[in-house]
Amino acid sequence: MAYQHDTIVPFKESADSKKKQVEEMFDKIAFRYDFLNHFLSAGIDVGWRKKAIRQLGSLQPKKILDVATGTAEVAILTYKILKPEIIIGIDISEGMLAIGKKKIETLGLQKHIELLKGDCETIIFEDNSFDAVTVAFGVRNFENLEKGLSEIKRILRPKGKLIILEFTKPTLPIIKHLYNFYLNIVTPALGKLISKNKNAYQYLNDSVQKFPEREVFINILKEIGYKNATCKTLSLGICSIYCGEK
Repeated sequence: MAYQHDTIVPFKESADSKKKQVEEMFDKIAFRYDFLNHFLSAGIDVGWRKKAIRQLGSLQPKKILDVATGTAEVAILTYKILKPEIIIGIDISEGMLAIGKKKIETLGLQKHIELLKGDCETIIFEDNSFDAVTVAFGVRNFENLEKGLSEIKRILRPKGKLIILEFTKPTLPIIKHLYNFYLNIVTPALGKLISKNKNAYQYLNDSVQKFPEREVFINILKEIGYKNATCKTLSLGICSIYCGEK
């Protein structure tokens, strides 16, 4: 059964598709994206990424696809932690990819990490091409969630693993209240001040609030055919790691 959800878009007044709007939004904020991520999360987002990547340690993947790679933060960390033979990152935003490519060149990792413009719903690679796939804070931006997750499953090798890192809503009342205040009031205001784009960070709040999480998301993974689907919450529930196997 398909998951029914409201389409949350960055620019409500625009007639463009969600995919086109997300591409435009990230192109506009790319120059401040890494700084704002670290600043707004007080730096704990780096620890979240490392924990997610380490879920792949026992698999020892040689070929990894990083979907919605953005500025290649996860791709670079993944290489440093796991040392696979090749990591390919795909993203729809040329602006984000340009910054990622500069970082990779500065680090001298061009032989190990390749960034390409690509859409999660029509991944260009053949079936059973990758040992693992990572998606950090990207599944909320899929225009068609189930289609994107199905495409990822298609290109995974048998027993390959999908790791998703995503925001979740905390359940403890006090933490939930503070979290909602921060996401709804503080984040858009700071986003506007620093990146000159309030819409992008209001969209962050809106998309987090509407995104299926925990058991609901695990059930979506299972319906698509992922095995051993799990959810591990981090930092009092404000972020979660989802795992699934082909």
